[in-house]
Amino acid sequence: MHSMRARLAKVFSKAKVKQILIINTDREDSNFLYLTGFKGGLFEGTVLLARRSSMTLFLGPLEYGMAKRQKPREMKLVLIENRGMLREMLNKELKERRVGINGYFVPYMTYKSFASKLKAKFVDVSDGMMEARLVKGDSELRAMRRAVSITKGALSAGKAALKPGVTELQVAAAIDTHMLSMGATTAFTSIVAFDANTALPHHAPGGARLGRNSIVLFDIGARVDNYCADMTRTFMFRPDIGSEKYRRFTDMYSVVRKAQEIGLSKIKEGAKGEVAHKAAAKYIDKYKGGIYKGKFIHSLGHSIGLEVHDGGAGLYPGCKTKLKENMVFSDEPGIYIDGFGGVRIEDDVVVGKSSSTFM
Repeated sequence: MHSMRARLAKVFSKAKVKQILIINTDREDSNFLYLTGFKGGLFEGTVLLARRSSMTLFLGPLEYGMAKRQKPREMKLVLIENRGMLREMLNKELKERRVGINGYFVPYMTYKSFASKLKAKFVDVSDGMMEARLVKGDSELRAMRRAVSITKGALSAGKAALKPGVTELQVAAAIDTHMLSMGATTAFTSIVAFDANTALPHHAPGGARLGRNSIVLFDIGARVDNYCADMTRTFMFRPDIGSEKYRRFTDMYSVVRKAQEIGLSKIKEGAKGEVAHKAAAKYIDKYKGGIYKGKFIHSLGHSIGLEVHDGGAGLYPGCKTKLKENMVFSDEPGIYIDGFGGVRIEDDVVVGKSSSTFM
């Protein structure tokens, strides 16, 4: 089966409609990338009408050349010169009144505009589309493994850029440059944090300067053929191994590393998404009578794919979704102590039948 047809079949088995309208804004809906397989071009304002075995792409002249170069055999291109023509052609193409849309993505005013001009009843099928993307195919896993490989190289490039006095932003630039030089883009804004800033999980790199015996955290990811990686490393720069700071850091690090291993052991086919998180969090909270209790402040992991946080399931409290082979999640426990610093270790995990592995 053609990969496009296979993906359409997966989406429509979950969506429970016969046609889906994917509406790009100034950026592309991830489901647009999933169904078309396009790896290049900016398809802003483009509209895709998908059915169980075919697709029609409505687009302007700026996007037409890139689409023609990449389109699969089962896709029809319709050149649109203005919004009035788009409305007319869509109404002609719609085979029935019920149309699925991605309610998580389409802005309210865009929805209102389409709803007022089309003879259609819109149905939100966003959950079904996200669920369809959870289990990755061979080509998706290949792209993600390549993204992980490039990310590992970028981690090394970041370490090589460290020297006393360098800023977080300067190191982030070295990391991003490496990814670009390897033919990838950044999956998200690279996080580089020094010392107390490492206690902020979503710190934005700034002008903080590196000193000796400093805690350093990198949270970065490359994107290859639209698919993302997401990895975190924490370490000390030129540590004073006799210092109290180093002793405290190494204790935190050992706990986080063990928690990650415990989490990995619980990530396998058939387990509920919450199980791995609970096991890792329990270990952290009970360590040495609870000295780090409450310091693990986020979920153990999230689904990764076309988006860094790809939705549909995760390794978090309350997630009852049963894991399946070839789902991909982050495994990223952390401990964060305000005013001192934090430790997070993150790797991307492919779910297996009896055990799972880091990519």
